[in-house]
This record gives sequence, C-alpha cells and structure tokens, in this order.
Amino acid sequence: MHALHQQPSEIKGILAWIERAGNRLPDPVFIFFYCIASVVVISVVLSAIGVSAIHPTQVDDLGNAITISAESLLSTDNIRRLLVEMPETFAEFHPLGYVLVVMLGAGVAERTGLFASVMSGAVTRAPTSLLTPVVALIGMVGNLAADAAYVVLIPLAGVIFSAAGRHPIAGIAAAFAGVSGGFSANLLPGQLDALLFGITEAAAESVLPTWDANIAGNAYFIVGMTFAFLPVIWLVTDKLIEPRLSAVSRADEGGRSIQNPKEAKAPLLPDEIRGLKRAGLACFVIVLIWIMLCVIPGTPLIDQAANPEARLNPLFRSLVAGFFVLFLATGWAYGSASGSVQSHRDVVRMMSEAMSDLSYYLVLAFAAAHFVAMFNWSNLGLIFAIKGAGILQGSSLPDSLLLALIILFGASINLFIGSASAKWALLAPVLVPMLMLIGLSPEMSTAAYRVGDGATNIITPLMPYFPLILVFCQRWQKDFGLGSLAATMLPYSLLLLLSGIFITMVWVIFEIPLGPGAAVEFKL
Repeated sequence: MHALHQQPSEIKGILAWIERAGNRLPDPVFIFFYCIASVVVISVVLSAIGVSAIHPTQVDDLGNAITISAESLLSTDNIRRLLVEMPETFAEFHPLGYVLVVMLGAGVAERTGLFASVMSGAVTRAPTSLLTPVVALIGMVGNLAADAAYVVLIPLAGVIFSAAGRHPIAGIAAAFAGVSGGFSANLLPGQLDALLFGITEAAAESVLPTWDANIAGNAYFIVGMTFAFLPVIWLVTDKLIEPRLSAVSRADEGGRSIQNPKEAKAPLLPDEIRGLKRAGLACFVIVLIWIMLCVIPGTPLIDQAANPEARLNPLFRSLVAGFFVLFLATGWAYGSASGSVQSHRDVVRMMSEAMSDLSYYLVLAFAAAHFVAMFNWSNLGLIFAIKGAGILQGSSLPDSLLLALIILFGASINLFIGSASAKWALLAPVLVPMLMLIGLSPEMSTAAYRVGDGATNIITPLMPYFPLILVFCQRWQKDFGLGSLAATMLPYSLLLLLSGIFITMVWVIFEIPLGPGAAVEFKL
C-alpha cells in the first residue's frame, strides 16, 4: 500500500485539483450535519422576511390557492418535533427499510460464494474474441452483488486477460468501467434501485403525498443503458486503452510472465457447480411463486379493483421482498451444496454480518433522514422547487436539454462525494419536486441522476475502491500510479457520460417508458 502514497505528486491539472479539493471535504455524515445547520439558518432568515410561494395544485376548502410559507426550524413546534420525533424520523426514512431488507438476502448470497461463482464461471468461459464485452456485461450485472463485483470480478478480469495473451490492466480497466462506470446500467433492478427510489419517494411526496415508489421504475431504462454502454466499453478497451498499454506490458513486467492459464481458467469445483445448479433451481421456484401470486384466485399481487394503470402497483412494491427472498433462497441453496452453509445458524450468521457491513450506512442514514425531514419541515424544498420550476418554464429549455444539464451537474458533484445515496439525499428534495412541477416524473429525475452519478465514479480518487483498483493494477505494473489509473479511465468516463446523455435525451424526446408503469411525463 506504500505505493499509493508515492504517486499523487505526479498528478497534474484538473485531477490534482479534484484530489486536493475532495480530500478537504469532511465525511458525508458531517456534510449532512453542516447542511442541517445551513438549513436552520436559512429557514430562520427566509421565515423572518416572509418568503412564500403559491402551491400550483393544492387548494383550501374554499377553492383558494394555498400559500406555502418558509417555516423557521427554530420555532417552538419544529424544535419539539425534532426532539420528540427523532426515533420516528430515523426509522421512517424511506430508503432504510428497502436497503435493510434487500441486504439481508444479498448478504447470504454474497457470503456463501454464490455471486463470486456466478461471475467467475461467466467470465472464465467467455470466448477470447468476446472477452471484453463479456467482462463489461458481467461487471454491469455484477452491481447486484455490490462489493463482491469489485473484489472478485475486477482482479479476475486481469488474470483472464493475461491468460488470453492480452494486457491484464486492459481487463481490469474494462471490468472497472463496467462495475463502476456502468453503475446506472443493469439487466435487473436491485439494491441500488431500492435505495434511490426510497429517497425519491420521500422527495416526491412533498408535491404528491400519495406517490409510491416503484422499484422497477427504471427497469427498461437501465436495460437500455446496458446495451448502450456495452459497445462503448468494448471500443474504448480494444481500440484506445489496450494499444496504449501493449508497449508497456512486456517491457515492464520485470521478467515475470503475464500469462497464467491455470490461474485464469481454473474450472469451478464440483461442489460449486452443484451449488450453482441448486441455486438455479431455487431461482426458478421463487420466480414461479411470484408469477403464481399474480394469477391465482384473489391475485394477491394484482389489485383488480384499482384503475388499470394502478393494478400492478402491489407487484412493483413487492419486488423489495422478492429480491430478499430470491437472494436468500439462491444463496442458501448454493451454500448447502457447496459446503459454505452447514446449518440454519450459518445463514443467520451471514445475515447478521450483512447488517454489520451496513453500520456506516446506518450512521449516514441517520444524518440524511434528519436533513430530509428538516428540509421538508421548513418548506424550503417545495418553495425552491416551485420558484425553480417557474424559472425553468420561463427559460423554454426542452426537457431533453434540461436533463442533460442535470446529468452534467450530477457528474460534477460525483467527483467530490462518492456515495450515491448521500448525493441523491441532498439533491432529491429540490430536484424531484421541481421536475414534477414542470411535467417530468420522479422516475425520470432518478434515471437522469444515476447516469451522471456513474460516469465519473471511475476517475475520482475519492471513490472508495479507487485505491484498491490501483493495487490490482500494480500487481502487473509496479510503477502504475494514481494518475496512470485516472488517465486510463478518463476515456471511459467521457464516452460513458456522452452516451448516457444521448440515450437520456432520446428517451425523453420519444417518451419511452422508463419501466413498467413508469412514464417520462408526470401529470398532477
């Protein structure tokens, strides 16, 4: 790890500025505390001068428009609310329940070795000619496995590329671009969707209290992004990155062979193969059960009495529980066959360990929950959204161009704050209501945010896994520094950002549904 501290002085220009500025930022938990303090001061000032806005949709009993006024957070009622309702404010933070439930199951699937075996089996069996796109695709889908994709797939990709006679750092770069740069892409909704839509729901309810989150609200969009990002990563790796690295690989290896077919192509063990078969069977059973719940008499997951557009809402809202059951069942099935689960006590232990891994998130969620709640109590979010929506409507910017600017804004902030949930918890209370008021759905604002959030993950040294990726690279090239990694990933970042903006603009222009029951437009 000493090599990590020898390189920053070599970084020039914008990357050096980003690193210095980012290192001076406090922990995201304290960023929220500082934001709370700022909101308190602003609320007192704006309440004293009588700042208000006319709600565009709500009226009182007499049919008169309702005026939304800024409320001081130091008022008697708000101080009492803060101190009395603190447990409820934390416990009722929307993303908290979603993340805890999904991670209970995902923690079992990760610790039994299921995620690692699936990724390893998929990558090691890829044809050499399709190695780059397979690594990129598994990386994007590997987001479902959270940390496992970073610690398993990325170093494995370097070994696989080496065994195929290709530069191992090109494999690491392709995998890193897929896992982290392609954070907004996937073939299935997962824990990130649960996390982001929980925050979106809290923000959207300031405009429409009855709005409910749909974890599949970006399902079509993230699939589209997957197939848009795949050729980008393939092209950048094979045409831009690997040719530049090829002259370095054999000269700088210090005599060590970079080809190790045994290490790369080691087949899955019999127990692992048996575990994957059982996990596949468990997956089939769980999917079948969910289908049955939609068609059996009474249709528990279909509300036949609701309006046609709302009949599938129970199914969408059940997906959090569905992923919990799916991950738990497949992980348990895999572990019982592979030997990593000997009894139900092992499963309980793995679930407990998954919760311990979320200890930092719980602290962050406590701070974020109170920021979001106090921001709502002050009415500042709604007032800013109403006035901001008026400015946007007066600017006559097309929706597609507006979202492109929002993506660029999110990508810029991502250089300094790595946590996707932390950034969204800061931005959503204003961004979601503002876009709702000009006719763009909460699902659309969430989709735009995640495009900007993913693209710059791979070039900021503040990304938590950035030093780890550097260590993986230094295994193959000892003088590969922080600046080398940032420069290697920069073409991916720029092209992923541009392609993400292009796809988002096309999505809005043609009003393509973002997911089942999730339109681009929003009507109050």
